[in-house]
Amino acid sequence: MPQLSPYRRLFRLPGTRAFTAGNLIARLPMGMFSVSAVVMIAGSRGSYALAGAVTATGLAATALVAPWIARLVDRHGQARVALPATMIAVLGSLCLLLCVHHDAPDWTLFASYAATATTPNTGGMSRARWAHLLAGDPEALHTANSFEQAADELCFMLGPVLAAFLCGAFFPEAGTLVGSVLLLTGMVLFTTRRATEPPVRAHIPGKAPLRAPGIPPLLAVCLAMGAVFGATEVVTLAFADAQGRQSAAGVVLALQAAGSCGAGLLYGAVKPAGPAAARLPWCVAAMAGLLALPLLAAALTGSLLALAAALLVAGMATAPTMVTTMTLVQERTPEGRLNEGMTLAVTGLLGGIACGSAIGGWTVEHLSPTAGYVVPVTAASVALALSLRRASNRFTVIPTHH
Repeated sequence: MPQLSPYRRLFRLPGTRAFTAGNLIARLPMGMFSVSAVVMIAGSRGSYALAGAVTATGLAATALVAPWIARLVDRHGQARVALPATMIAVLGSLCLLLCVHHDAPDWTLFASYAATATTPNTGGMSRARWAHLLAGDPEALHTANSFEQAADELCFMLGPVLAAFLCGAFFPEAGTLVGSVLLLTGMVLFTTRRATEPPVRAHIPGKAPLRAPGIPPLLAVCLAMGAVFGATEVVTLAFADAQGRQSAAGVVLALQAAGSCGAGLLYGAVKPAGPAAARLPWCVAAMAGLLALPLLAAALTGSLLALAAALLVAGMATAPTMVTTMTLVQERTPEGRLNEGMTLAVTGLLGGIACGSAIGGWTVEHLSPTAGYVVPVTAASVALALSLRRASNRFTVIPTHH
């Protein structure tokens, strides 16, 4: 297909296929862990509220720890920091598995899942490699960012399906166990590909990304968008479970990610129209509008098939919105702090996912799964209001990183 030629040009660069393969293996579990934890905990303890609270706690801990891990990566290199941090996270996942299996007190679930907060931002490290390799070529970097977002969506597409299959076909802890093995294996492969790793600077100039002009408004938008993702996942799992079709939940969530993945690849194959700052409000508006479809499908039909189709269409706005957001983060992050800057954006998303998971779980348990779809619509509307406010206040800044 002619529109995919920009991607072929990317992977002609030496070493790009090797680091991408390892990164994809390490990234796949990010679509597995939360679904596996929800299925494992809700099945063992009979409470979606508890499952949502545990995953929310882990994500909140990640929001606090991840920027510190990313700062260490910028200062000491990906290979020296990412692998030890991954090993700690894997131990936390295995501890959660054992606590659930042996019916340990609820507080041990929170503590174990919080230990997974040291998981490095694999997508951010990959984007940092592309930014290093494609310095001075913004169109190629746009394509690379779109590929990375499509890879994220691919992992969210395959991860829930794999997690639901493993937990249902074998035993409830199987999703967490396999995810841990994949994470550690992929990180070993990724970090041993040193040729494409960005060089470590003896001194990192510039202010912290959190204090850079234009970054805080973007983080607020990320927080609201994260709530969309967190609520949608928990509510969809509960909606499928209420119909006695929990095993189909992974497929339904995968369709949403498939819509985003396809849209992301197409978005990266075309030249961006105008600056990213001008495109962001339009992308968020599309996301907010399309998210009304799952709510309508659940409320008017009650059909899991109709819901799946609605989520497929709704997902098409996700990747363009995330690519545009990450492009703005790259533009506005001080030089030498790219891992930290992108991890702050992911931290905002994780914080939002934590809030969305908790609110979605509460809504499902106290109202209904259908009512739960009001949560992502509300969160998307907040993201739209924030992006419009940012645009109206003219947060135009001179890029500090290229």
